[in-house]
Amino acid sequence: PLPDMHMMVARPEQWVQPMAVAGANQYTFHLEATDNPGALIKDIRENGMKVGLAIKPGTTVEHLAPWANQIDMALVMTVEPGFGGQKFMEDMMPKVQWLRTQFPSLDIEVDGGVGPDTIHKCAEAGANMIVSGSAIMKSADPRSVINLLRNVCSEAAQKRCLDR
Repeated sequence: PLPDMHMMVARPEQWVQPMAVAGANQYTFHLEATDNPGALIKDIRENGMKVGLAIKPGTTVEHLAPWANQIDMALVMTVEPGFGGQKFMEDMMPKVQWLRTQFPSLDIEVDGGVGPDTIHKCAEAGANMIVSGSAIMKSADPRSVINLLRNVCSEAAQKRCLDR
């Protein structure tokens, strides 16, 4: 397993070294939580981790774009960060589409309200990584939900490759 630390914290700079020491493979921080994303990206890399950069629903994707070639993964929040069980915000999918068009090899993750009813929208928009909590945990058959989510993302990625 390759632990990704999605740091929904103020001052994410203070947690880079402790997460590296704890064995994190990737450190994902919110663009809105730092005044110096470039320095933070550099620090994460110097601590031996991959870099994930998240944006909240109210942040335009153009704010993430200048950092896209320096990160390993872009995370588009499809709910307001903070608690599980929120309704998926479909109006975030143009951000995913734009990122996929502009940065075809970038890992793009969506987080929030992702489940069997919304996974197709995410995958078709270009997400190749997803976070799903409530849809899995509240399911009577978590394994089948996970398999469905995985298969939809894989099929969409294969289709994108064939379309190129």
